[in-house]
Amino acid sequence: MPRPIYLSGKVVLEDGTPPPEPAVIERVCNGIVRPEGYTDSKGRFSIQLGQNTQYIADASWGGDASYAGMGSAGRDASSMGGFGNNPGISERDLMGCELRASLAGYLSDRLPLAGRRALDNPNVGIIVIRRFGNVEGTTISATSLAAPNNARKAYDKGIDARKKEKWADARKQFDLAVKAYPRYAAAWYELGFAAEKMGDLEAARQAYAQALDSDGKFVKPYLQLAGMSARGQNWEELAQTTSQVLRLDPYNYPQIYYFNAVAQLNLRHVDEAEKSARQAVKMDKQNQFPGANHVLGVILAAKGEMAEAAGYLKAYLKLAPAAPDAEVARKRLATIEAAAADAVATAQPQ
Repeated sequence: MPRPIYLSGKVVLEDGTPPPEPAVIERVCNGIVRPEGYTDSKGRFSIQLGQNTQYIADASWGGDASYAGMGSAGRDASSMGGFGNNPGISERDLMGCELRASLAGYLSDRLPLAGRRALDNPNVGIIVIRRFGNVEGTTISATSLAAPNNARKAYDKGIDARKKEKWADARKQFDLAVKAYPRYAAAWYELGFAAEKMGDLEAARQAYAQALDSDGKFVKPYLQLAGMSARGQNWEELAQTTSQVLRLDPYNYPQIYYFNAVAQLNLRHVDEAEKSARQAVKMDKQNQFPGANHVLGVILAAKGEMAEAAGYLKAYLKLAPAAPDAEVARKRLATIEAAAADAVATAQPQ
C-alpha cells in the first residue's frame, strides 16, 4: 500500500561545512531523476517522497528534455514528468532507488532507498558532496545576496505563484522584483521562465538576456535559451549557447553536450559533433537523454563505422523504444545491418 515516507538528513562538504548554495535533494529510480526538495542554509533537508509539487520542470535538471525538430538527430522523448500529487509511495516503488544531493560542480554520495518502510526512522544521515573540476558557472546567482527587501518580497511572492503555476501572477511579481532591483539575475530568469510558459517567447528571451547581463556565470538562463534554440532549430545559436555553458561548467550537464552535438551535426561539423555526442553518452549515467545515442549512431554511420553505429542505435531503441523518431532509428539500423551483411557476403570467396 502506498504510504507517506518521510526522509530527513544533512548535506555537507568534505570538511563538514554546509554547501555554499542550496542543493537539490533528488530521488533517482532506475535512471529517472525526481527532485524532492532543497537543503536549507545549514545543509539540512526534510522531505516526503513523491509529494513534491514545488518544482516546475526546467532545463536546469533535465525536466524539459523533449524537443521537437531536432533535425538529423531526431527528437528525445525522455520527459521527466510523473511526480506530484502522489498520496504516498510503496516499498516496491523504492526498488532500484537512491537519494543524492545535486549541486553544480560537486559529486554526491548516494544513499540506497530499497527496503525502506514508512515507519522507519526518517533520518538517513549525512550526504557528502565533493568539489570537482574548475567550475565557474553557478545555478544560484550571487546577485541575489544584494537584493533589497522589497525586491525579495516580490520575488518570494512570484515563487509562490510559480509553484501554483499561476504564470500571470508570477510574471507580475517578478517584474516588480526587477524594477526594484535591476541587477536581480534570479528574478530576471524567473520572469523569463514565466513568460516562456505563457508563450511570450520574445519577452522570455529578453528576460534571460537581462539575467545574463546581470550575472554572466548564472547557468540557468543559458539552459533555457538552449532549449528554445533547439526547438526553433536555430543551430548556430544553439552551438554558441551550449559552448558557453560548457566553458562555465563542463561537468554537470550531459544534455548540453547532447544539444551541442545536435547543433554541430546540423552545421556539418562532424568531428565536433562526435566529441560532444560521446561525452553526452559517457556522462549520462541515468540515461535521461537517450537521444545522444541516436545522434552518435548517425554520426558514426556517416563516417562509415557501421558496427559501432549499429551498437549505439540499438542502445537508443532499447532506452527509448516509443520515442517519436524510434521508427526512423529502426530504419537506419536495418539499413546499416543490411549494408554490413552485404559487405560480409562480398568479402567471402566464391
